[in-house]
Amino acid sequence: MSVQTFDVEEKRKRINVFKVGKLWVFKYFFADNQDLFRQLAYHYNRDTYRFEFKSLGERNQGLKLLERNGFNAYPIEDLKGYVVKLDKFSKYAPVLKNSVAFTETPKERIFLMKDHAAVDEGI
Repeated sequence: MSVQTFDVEEKRKRINVFKVGKLWVFKYFFADNQDLFRQLAYHYNRDTYRFEFKSLGERNQGLKLLERNGFNAYPIEDLKGYVVKLDKFSKYAPVLKNSVAFTETPKERIFLMKDHAAVDEGI
């Protein structure tokens, strides 16, 4: 009796790469792939804890590198659906952790979240 086998594709992780002003940015912690982090380290901004690409060429190189290393990378220009607004006096540390960018107005803090799960958690 033969055993039937199935080819199972490994689930690829999704990374959203957002256009914020003139930059393309994403946030991801490469705990299990330090080699990939080293390859992208030039683009890492330690102050904002995110990767930043300053041109389309850099972004495209970064996307190809991510794809070759088992990620599905999606460039996103329309930020609708990824934004969370909180009252200026709300606790925001957990939201900040999963945000890619944020800004403040006199009455609220506005966060661009790294994915839809982070948006749900932030709300």
